[in-house]
Amino acid sequence: MRIVVVGGHGQIALRLLRQWPDGTAVGVVRHREQIPDVEATGQEGALFDLEEDPMAELAILLQGADAVVFAAGAGPGSGTARKATVDQNGAILSAEAAQEAGVRRFVQISATGVDQPVPPGTDETWAAYVTAKRVAEEDLRVRDLDWTILRPGRLIDGQGTHLVRLTDPPAERGDIPREDVASVIAELLRTGAGVHRTLELHGGSVPIPEAVAAL
Repeated sequence: MRIVVVGGHGQIALRLLRQWPDGTAVGVVRHREQIPDVEATGQEGALFDLEEDPMAELAILLQGADAVVFAAGAGPGSGTARKATVDQNGAILSAEAAQEAGVRRFVQISATGVDQPVPPGTDETWAAYVTAKRVAEEDLRVRDLDWTILRPGRLIDGQGTHLVRLTDPPAERGDIPREDVASVIAELLRTGAGVHRTLELHGGSVPIPEAVAAL
C-alpha cells in the first residue's frame, strides 16, 4: 500500500513515515532542505507548496497512491492568516487533488473540540486555528472520498504507550503522544477502518489494534 503524507516534515508525519514499510510512502514538504529528514525515514520526499503551487501539481504527485494523509499545519507562531492558508485551504486543496488523482482513501488530522464554540477571550490565533480545522472538516465530509477525520487531544512528545481511547465526539479531552497518533493512522490505513467517521483520539487503556477494530 502506497501512501502520500502531505505535510511530511511534521512531527506526526515523520513518525508515521518511520512506521510505514520502507519505500512505500512519500512525504510531501514545502522546503527542499526538509527532504533529507524525510529520506532518513526510509521514504521518498517530494516538493509542493500548499500556499503557492497549483492543485494540479499535487494531483500529479498523488497519482498511483492508495491513500493520502493530510498532516500539514502552519505551526506555532505562524499567525492567524496562515491558519486559513495552510490548515484550512491546504486541507481543501489536498482533498481536491486526491479526487483529481482518483485516490479515494483520505485521512485528515484535525484537533479535538473544533466543533465546540470558542469561549470569549480566546487567543485570536487559536480561534483562527479552530475555525480553519472546522471548515476543513466540513469540506471533507461532503466529498466523494473514503475519508476519516482524526481529532487528537493535546499532543505530547515521548514514547508512545500504544494504549488509546478512540471514540466518536464529543469526548473528554486528554493527552496523546504523537507516536500513538501516528500508530493509529497507520492502523486505520492498513485495516480500512473508520471510513466516513470523525474520531476523537486520546490516551487511554485500549491497545491500538483493538481500538481500531472496535470501529
